[in-house]
Amino acid sequence: MKITFLGGGNMANALIGGMLDKGVPASAITVIEINEQNHEPLRQRFGVKCVTTPTAEVFNCDVLLLAVKPQQLRAAVEPFSGKLREQLVISIAAGIRLGDLSRWLGGYTRLVRAMPNTPALIGAGVTGLFALPGVAEPERRGAEKILQAVGTTLWVADEGQIDAVTAISGSGPAYAFLLIEAMQQAAAELGFSPEQARQLSIDTVLGAAKLAQGSEESAAILRERVTSKGGTTEAALRVMAEHGVREAIAAGALAAAARSRELGEQFGRD
Repeated sequence: MKITFLGGGNMANALIGGMLDKGVPASAITVIEINEQNHEPLRQRFGVKCVTTPTAEVFNCDVLLLAVKPQQLRAAVEPFSGKLREQLVISIAAGIRLGDLSRWLGGYTRLVRAMPNTPALIGAGVTGLFALPGVAEPERRGAEKILQAVGTTLWVADEGQIDAVTAISGSGPAYAFLLIEAMQQAAAELGFSPEQARQLSIDTVLGAAKLAQGSEESAAILRERVTSKGGTTEAALRVMAEHGVREAIAAGALAAAARSRELGEQFGRD
């Protein structure tokens, strides 16, 4: 399988590294990167071919993966309009709807929209996927294989759900970082050094996530098991409830989903 990346930024780097670790040869990967200063780091790190503009050879690929900024995508795919034949096109440009991308590509429909999150940079991401009806099952499996190089994948049946994926997993790392940040602040106020506060907060969140991942029980049950009646955890959760922590997190995620829809309208506007 030959893969051409349009864009050589952080997420492209993560995907290329993940695929190489999974056994994809560097000779099968080409990167179109307009900034020539990025070519040598890509070549040295991965051994892949880099070009500044689409060439005839670039079009001889099985998969075209769009990894440029959403506001730049329309102009970036213009050279491909009307020239694609059998390639599967995967877009990881946040907010760009496939209907708009299809229009920019001259009505091309072998399209998959993917929403990875930043933990993909260390191979621990989760990616939401949606495919147009014109994408065959083998192509869906191919898209899945590429994105699973940096974590797990989840297919959704409706493209609108990608906005929800964006709100939960795409923006979700920021929610977790905010929790860690708040825990570190509390640890500092309780007299721990910055190093100690960092270790206690990050390792606690990491351990809790691993415990939840390995358990068949719900997060609610796991929370209840940690919460002894009249104990310290109950006191903490009571104050958090008084401050509306749960409601604030849910409201924030809903706001993220709404903003994702707004950006889709904005980027797709003629």
